[in-house]
Amino acid sequence: MATKKAKGTKKSAGTKKSAKRASGGSSPAVKGASASLVPNVMWVNHFDLLPGDPSVTTSFNAVNSGVGGGLTGLVIQSSTTGENAQGGGNKVVHMALDVPPRYLIKGVRVCYELTNKRSFISQIRLAQVQNPPSSAIVRLDDPTDLTNPGPVCVNSSPTSVDPGAGSVLLSLRVNFGNTSDKIVVRALGLLLSAA
Repeated sequence: MATKKAKGTKKSAGTKKSAKRASGGSSPAVKGASASLVPNVMWVNHFDLLPGDPSVTTSFNAVNSGVGGGLTGLVIQSSTTGENAQGGGNKVVHMALDVPPRYLIKGVRVCYELTNKRSFISQIRLAQVQNPPSSAIVRLDDPTDLTNPGPVCVNSSPTSVDPGAGSVLLSLRVNFGNTSDKIVVRALGLLLSAA
């Protein structure tokens, strides 16, 4: 019996170390938290992000993204400037999320690169579809302008969303200063913790 406990403890310590490394290891909250309280990163398929209106286009090239060093990613472009969609509302790329049961979403991690800091991600949003499915409530609205040209990974502001209460939609609002600019999303993750 003592052997099983030792193995379980060892495994938890490994989980804690992985989560610490993923967050950069500099957060005191991560260092002092138990493994079950430290959010784990679940990477989602960033190629599933869809344009929110006809002014936004997405593309990809497995050989060279055309941004920075060329590592592949989802390339976002816009035929109009600004952050508003042609028909009104936000200019976004968006997707529905598939989260394992009994996990809470504690935040979003976006890894990206810009061709120019005048065009950037201007908002990370999570919205939860209600029952009946005629509306969605915003659960995370992080309006931080991600103007670092990168490549870089950033975490959203913290939140707590229970996907068991309804489907969760993720959107990245984009703001284009010039229609020749590109934003490439290289990875996209959810910060999860056990419910």
